[in-house]
Amino acid sequence: MTPTLRITGTFLDEITHDIPSQNWGPEEWRREFELYSRIGIDTVILIRAGYQNKCVFAARSVPDLLPVYEDLAEVFFSLADEFGLKLFFGLFDSGWHWMRRTWWKEVELNKPFVDEVVARYGHHPSFAGWYLCHETGKNDAHIIELFNHLGRHCKAAKDLPVLISPYPQGAKQPGAAAFTLEESFDHWDRIFAETRGAFDVCAFQDGQVHYQELPAFVQGIGDLGRKHGITIWSNLETFDRDMPIKFPPADWRYLRFKMEAASRVAEKIVTFEFPHFVSPHSCYPAAHNLFRRYCEHFGLNV
Repeated sequence: MTPTLRITGTFLDEITHDIPSQNWGPEEWRREFELYSRIGIDTVILIRAGYQNKCVFAARSVPDLLPVYEDLAEVFFSLADEFGLKLFFGLFDSGWHWMRRTWWKEVELNKPFVDEVVARYGHHPSFAGWYLCHETGKNDAHIIELFNHLGRHCKAAKDLPVLISPYPQGAKQPGAAAFTLEESFDHWDRIFAETRGAFDVCAFQDGQVHYQELPAFVQGIGDLGRKHGITIWSNLETFDRDMPIKFPPADWRYLRFKMEAASRVAEKIVTFEFPHFVSPHSCYPAAHNLFRRYCEHFGLNV
């Protein structure tokens, strides 16, 4: 029987795109990062450093930003340095250009932004990788051009592993017709083939297909990873897509099932997203209970 992997990485969603702000400051983030160092989380991934007119630092390379009152990127890097964590840095999502198929403007926005990030934060020992924040479920929106241009520029600016975290084009993905698993594999076989060298690690989200489809999806993506030389992680969604509200912490029983499925293929399990949906410090009381179930299952004395 395949041992079940623990969660060893988490995304950080501090632009508050579609989940609520917890209004944490440096003290709360320190408490959270210290917890990670005790429960085996060694990697944090800033899911996006900027979105539309918001940014985690006062970027000179991006026009028309809302006021930025605190350099959260520096907070995250400094805490990751202190607690021995690896940090993958997410890029800027305009929420506009690439959605309108103007992919080159998305690239033109991000290239100087990446350069500015390296100039500001490149000295941090915790700076361990890049995250391409432009998510997709299929070969659409010029994703091949985006991955190729952005991933290669990240490597040229600071040569570190590049991570992507796409989603299955499944029945739970809102606003789009569901693909069969075979259609998804066909699309990703082509994307992987035409972006070789632009990224190194792929961590598919796991919440957009029905539970009974997930083991076969995970296996098929694992096969494609081996074919194309891509390291496969799993992005374990610790929130629930089946409830009529966005988004409560997941039911432990379903979370355990997803972890067991991922463990058969993935080299590492990361989650979206520990601070909101699993942390004992979360604004959701249900997350506190989920943390207790998780710790009980893995024998963590926290």
